[in-house]
Amino acid sequence: MHITQDTVVTLSYQVRDTQGKLLETSEQPMAYLHGGYGNTFEKIEAALEGQSTGFSTTVELAPADAFGERDETLVQTINKADFPPGVKVGGTLRGVADDGHERIFTVVKIKGPQVILDGNHPHAGKTLRFALKVLGVRAASAEEIAHGHAHGEHGHQH
Repeated sequence: MHITQDTVVTLSYQVRDTQGKLLETSEQPMAYLHGGYGNTFEKIEAALEGQSTGFSTTVELAPADAFGERDETLVQTINKADFPPGVKVGGTLRGVADDGHERIFTVVKIKGPQVILDGNHPHAGKTLRFALKVLGVRAASAEEIAHGHAHGEHGHQH
């Protein structure tokens, strides 16, 4: 079966920066509903369109095509007293940015009584190389299409 609109694609991936440094690897396969549902980056979908199980490729994505440019307004300094005990560098918490949108913030630095948080995705501002291998392709169920994402093994669980 070929990857087309409304197919569920199962793949493994590795993400590297332009210097070849490994940034992320799939611990287990990932499944997504193909066809413009926003479940993966548009350029990855375009590279996989029409392909089938066993296909491998590497796709390079500029920041605008992946996690966006860094936005320094998403870096905030908060009083450490406003955090629960045990806040550590590398920890994450959910919060609301100045633009009113909910974000995941990462604690990037603790400097005396202040905690510096970054609401940017860790890969924001980076050109990324995604090495992809298609492990399986199947027709999506009517429920998956209605929900806009893959269900079952390696997909979304309800």
